[in-house]
Amino acid sequence: MGRIEIRFAGFGGQGIGLMGRLVGEATGLYEEGKNSVMTQSYGPESRGGASSTDVVIDTEDIDYPKATELDYFVVLSEEAYHKYIPKLKKGGVLFVEEDLVTIDDAAKKAKEIYKIPATKIAESLGSRLYANITMLGFVCENAKGLFSEEAMLKVMKTKIKARYVEKNLEAFQKGKEYKPKD
Repeated sequence: MGRIEIRFAGFGGQGIGLMGRLVGEATGLYEEGKNSVMTQSYGPESRGGASSTDVVIDTEDIDYPKATELDYFVVLSEEAYHKYIPKLKKGGVLFVEEDLVTIDDAAKKAKEIYKIPATKIAESLGSRLYANITMLGFVCENAKGLFSEEAMLKVMKTKIKARYVEKNLEAFQKGKEYKPKD
């Protein structure tokens, strides 16, 4: 497999840190033979401005925890897109919240671009707060082998507050089922 670098990015309040924690724990704890490490940005940008969480996955020991050349970039806000798109390596994979992010020529280096209206889907479930988990379902379905559905469901059931688990599982499923128009 080799080293895989993922960045989740958006604005403060979108649950970007939770996305990284869930993927990091799902792969590190429940995927045999995979190691993972998660780092998260803090500071003034974590409330309202662009924020990010990096997850590095490898079958070997991880000697450097920061993402330097992104294999996957999952972005939920315009500001975060512009701030972090330069780190997506040529041939990387880009996932965007299509109603909140307008891609430009910088995205041309991506091998694949996936778009989903994660916020609209989440709103149909009762709250836009489920957009991050909707996006995780979409990533799980379209980035085969990155993390398994089984591992993600296990970690979601243990790391999400009990009263929110059912809606988050529903959001994850909606993301998995979404078929891009392009």
